[in-house]
Amino acid sequence: MVCAARLKNPKILIAVDFFDWKLDIAKKCGADLVLNPSKVDVVAEVMKLTDGYGCDRYIECAGHPSSVTQGLLCIRKLGTFVEFSVFGHDTTVDWTIIGDQKELDIHGAHLSPHCYPIAIDMLDKKQVPVKDIITHYLPLDKWKEGFDRVISGKDSIKVVLLPSSDEVK
Repeated sequence: MVCAARLKNPKILIAVDFFDWKLDIAKKCGADLVLNPSKVDVVAEVMKLTDGYGCDRYIECAGHPSSVTQGLLCIRKLGTFVEFSVFGHDTTVDWTIIGDQKELDIHGAHLSPHCYPIAIDMLDKKQVPVKDIITHYLPLDKWKEGFDRVISGKDSIKVVLLPSSDEVK
């Protein structure tokens, strides 16, 4: 997501994650600034960087309710909030922030057929640190372990399942 956002040439691209090792990879993907919400107040940092204005766009791709709330507090009036995640549970927000207070544009997004040519081009141009993003290669018979690793998110970003254990690196 950070690599794709970098293509739009934002003035400053901020990545947020609870794991410092993932933030290091976000820097390799083009993030100008990385913030760990367990160490800093992300909303306060964004407001400080923007002189209290807030960010123009917030792309939520963590899939955690706290990230939605954080985004609504970080974003400026008349900003754009993009919801890209899949949630395991219902997420509740204060719609007064969205409508009355900030008059936000809200977009739901997910992968579309139009994203693949861009992704393939980025891979071809080596704009994505694939070796860092693919954290595990597992044989297909260990699919459950792969899914569990991705769901927990503690030690993985992307897990590749290979049809044969002979292909596992």
